[in-house]
Amino acid sequence: MKELVEVIAKALVTNPDAVVVTETVTERETVLTLTVDPADMGKVIGKQGRIAKAIRTVLKAEAVREDKRVSLDIG
Repeated sequence: MKELVEVIAKALVTNPDAVVVTETVTERETVLTLTVDPADMGKVIGKQGRIAKAIRTVLKAEAVREDKRVSLDIG
């Protein structure tokens, strides 16, 4: 799932080399943290958070297929 978020984010931003996704696994869930260049933050979040919400929706769909709990933090 880390790769999924990475591919989506790299397609959205101007500076794809600055995209970093870190994965933290706990007993209950997996937390993915997406970090991008500050200039690209608006492109990843989108107007009123629509793009961020869409990324989270795709991620949740993949998590359901794998029977896991996943959350995405953008920072």
